[in-house]
Amino acid sequence: MHDMIFRKRSLLISFFLFFCNAHSHAQAVWQSEWLRLQTDGRIQYIPDDRGNIIPDFSRVGYHHGDRPIPMAEVVAEVSPSDDDQRNIQTAIDRVSKGVSNAQGFRGAVLLGPGTYRIPGTLRIDSSGVILRGSGNATRLVATGTLQRSLIRVSGTGAPQELKGTRQAVTDRFIPTGRFDMEVMDARSFHPGDEVIVDIKANDRWVKDLKMDRIEERPGTVQWKASGYRFSCQRRIVSITGNRLILDNPVMMELDSRYLDVSVFRYRFPGRISEVGVEDLTCISEYRSDTAEDHGWIAVDINRVENGWVRNVHAVHFGQGCVSLQGLAKNVTVSDCSAVDPKSIITGGRRYSFNVNGQQNLVIRCHSREARHDYATGSKVCGPNVFIDCTAERSHSDIGPHHRWTMGTLYDNIRTDNQINVQDRGNWGSGHGWAGVTQVIWNCTAATIVCQDPWIGGRNHLIGGTYRREAGRLPKRIQSSTEGRGMTGLSPKSLYHAQCLARLVDNSGR
Repeated sequence: MHDMIFRKRSLLISFFLFFCNAHSHAQAVWQSEWLRLQTDGRIQYIPDDRGNIIPDFSRVGYHHGDRPIPMAEVVAEVSPSDDDQRNIQTAIDRVSKGVSNAQGFRGAVLLGPGTYRIPGTLRIDSSGVILRGSGNATRLVATGTLQRSLIRVSGTGAPQELKGTRQAVTDRFIPTGRFDMEVMDARSFHPGDEVIVDIKANDRWVKDLKMDRIEERPGTVQWKASGYRFSCQRRIVSITGNRLILDNPVMMELDSRYLDVSVFRYRFPGRISEVGVEDLTCISEYRSDTAEDHGWIAVDINRVENGWVRNVHAVHFGQGCVSLQGLAKNVTVSDCSAVDPKSIITGGRRYSFNVNGQQNLVIRCHSREARHDYATGSKVCGPNVFIDCTAERSHSDIGPHHRWTMGTLYDNIRTDNQINVQDRGNWGSGHGWAGVTQVIWNCTAATIVCQDPWIGGRNHLIGGTYRREAGRLPKRIQSSTEGRGMTGLSPKSLYHAQCLARLVDNSGR
């Protein structure tokens, strides 16, 4: 098995290198000043004057991209009936009580072709359960006038700190992109441990970001340090002395002048895994184009690690197709769409693909008539990736929405409206600096705003076609920009290049 995997990786690497060489002869190729793609497929990262690099975004999605999404065995089948919600939920509950196989799957509930009328919410709350339709022939209709999620996939509870394991990080400064950090005493840690890197902001951080002096308007809330605590979930890969090497890099500068950083082991007994929703169409009934008393989110996911949503299409939902809540981790959303939402066109609506968790991947999705087609929310830890996604007839912008998202890659996104990374000031209740370590790579948009926050790191705007705009508020730092309107950026996709570079490293070449 290991030899077969090695041969497959070698073939992928060889194909990638052949493609790069052919591509370089076909047109003029240029590379970013922040990284260099080597002839063997590896990537050399160029640090800034503080040591920050563009981080590795490749370790996101289902099992960090190391496993293909499986096709679980069907163990229950449902056909349309007079009580569709009860019949589907009964099948889900029956499968949930089954025994998991060696891969952690209990099995799939297969919905046959036809229309299923659902007045409430279908729930998956156990590991190893998949809800699968029969492609476009299966339609779930959110009926009635109740605003809710049509499908909710979630475990219970929250991460629990293991007492006696917390250790202070002793590095005075850790640049963006680093995988390692030193703690006071590493004896309570072991390779394979699940840990949280706990980052606590102080008053100086808020002051130097100037988020304690947002221009006031009714409802504006100035930032308070007590509200800015980030729980970055990681796994220890190895330990050298008191230095921990983690499975995903740091997504913002960790500067001890501004941030108190510690690491502790945790458990999350209520979290579920190996769950998925696939191959169906979700449609919401509605009473008018501005009605909001109907299906809101097609697939709502939280307290999940290693799951997926694929080939799911949402029509007329007020919020969107997929919402990954704050405790959704390592979820892949692929080949989905959200079109023609019904709601008022204003704040809090029409987020087609919304990501608030960490280490998630949204790939090859489509949005139409949304406001924020691909977005993150408040205090999102990252890394997260949106790649090869499209948006049409968009009413607002793509990007981090408010209050300091860290570590997002927007890779080959195409929209007819805006992509923005900026100080949003008093929008909302005081959105302020939307994000740091936001990388916009080879994207196409009508306009793009990309600013660097006063402290904490930088953002990147590399390649693509768009009109550059300064942003909502004057005298902000404009992020570095390269190659606007130029073809031939190499690599064309940062995410795919980073995935292949990881294969090169793992192959031992």
